[in-house]
Amino acid sequence: MRARDFSSLFDAPTRIVEARVTRVADDLPEVCQLEGYVSPTIGFRIAMPIDRWNGKYVQGGCGGACGTTRLLWCDEPLRRGYACLSTDMGHRSTTADWVWGWNELGRRVDFGYRATHVSAIAGKALAAAYYGKPVQRSYFLGCSTGGRQGLLSAQRFPHDFDGIVAGAAPVDETGTALQLAWSVRANLDADGQPILRVPDVERLHRAVVAACDRNDGIDDGLIGDPRQCRFDVGSLQCTSTQATDCLTSAQVAAARRIYSGPVDSQGRRIGRQGGAMLGSERWWIGDYVPGNDRPLQYTAFIQDFFRYVAFDPAPGPSWSLADLDFERDAKRLGVNEALYSATNPDLRAFRDAGGKLLAFQGWGDTSVVPGGYLDYYETAERTMGGREATQKFFRMFTVPGMRHCSADGSGGDAINYLEALERWVERGEAPAVLIGANYDWRGPVTRSLPFPLDPARVRFTRPAYLYPATPVYRGRGDPKDARSFKPRSY
Repeated sequence: MRARDFSSLFDAPTRIVEARVTRVADDLPEVCQLEGYVSPTIGFRIAMPIDRWNGKYVQGGCGGACGTTRLLWCDEPLRRGYACLSTDMGHRSTTADWVWGWNELGRRVDFGYRATHVSAIAGKALAAAYYGKPVQRSYFLGCSTGGRQGLLSAQRFPHDFDGIVAGAAPVDETGTALQLAWSVRANLDADGQPILRVPDVERLHRAVVAACDRNDGIDDGLIGDPRQCRFDVGSLQCTSTQATDCLTSAQVAAARRIYSGPVDSQGRRIGRQGGAMLGSERWWIGDYVPGNDRPLQYTAFIQDFFRYVAFDPAPGPSWSLADLDFERDAKRLGVNEALYSATNPDLRAFRDAGGKLLAFQGWGDTSVVPGGYLDYYETAERTMGGREATQKFFRMFTVPGMRHCSADGSGGDAINYLEALERWVERGEAPAVLIGANYDWRGPVTRSLPFPLDPARVRFTRPAYLYPATPVYRGRGDPKDARSFKPRSY
């Protein structure tokens, strides 16, 4: 394979720089692994099973700023016989490093939309050359930046994939960055010190759960539908008769700002995201509120995003998060957002190509808050002829208690999306419900989920229904069993 010349591949001139037989992990099949790049700088890695290829190709998305070819989504596909590819999106970096985009328009274009497309061209061509026959089906799996990659593929390159899983997508990249910056700044006083700290957030979370836990019909510490949660953070404000186990007026105001999301001086919403959902408070720790033993993960991440890839021209390293003027600067982001935006709701070309799009969003997500993605889905429904017509090819699922792209939250967030997508694309079995598990990882989460899950590690199962429905307890049956729940819409 390394000796083959792929430099004349239409739209994706490709070079192989390394080929070897290996295993991605000890419990995965032996593969032919290729490292290469698509001109000029889009790196990729593809793993192709030596035996029992299923004739299919899957491409995994990346997270944050990308910058790595690590095969993040490939464990389960490789077990199922897929050829699986990952791309660095045009640069080598860490997922929190944006310096690569400073005054580099070509790299921002690659990150915005080109890298996913040309890597798909290259990956399918490499698999066809290795196995001596064309790929029969192609899929994409991604969350966060990977979710945006999936959406953009459906919108701009509708023939690249037969089926797409797109989770927690920042449909407008710069708007998502504004929401994160707003939430970090919302918790800082005039001296730059945190207003809310861990004990305050824990107190707030307990109060929210106490007020709204039963909106799914059962007391289980899990809010089934935060949209139906009626809670006033002002009820926790300290008074002359209660000076402990309460929040100061400044803390109440900070929490309200985080819940609201960015607004202008007239109180009008900036962007489509909104703010964090009620019930997500514990996940603020480390994102918006400093943890006991670590700094905020998003301060440097978001600051560098605005320094290097948000504005045009980019202000560079002298710019500080304190310089961000939400009312003024929200209007200055359109040039680069044009490269990243996945907001086009006109999906006719993807629909007409026979594509299927399976989307998911965690209600507890504080990295990509649910409002923006759900707004996009609702707009797509209106654009594509209503809910019934849209759900023939595009389905959204919301997962109570799910964090950002993670299966370590408080809900049934360990879900086999690939299996559901395969059934939809290949058998015409459109998913009406996804059964998720609350899974005990027993260690750091460094790999994709090992389906089928070990039953001994499943704490409980819970359904995720087609948006806007959410699960509610039937009133009988084991509350740890997904079969004891039914859908409810509002």
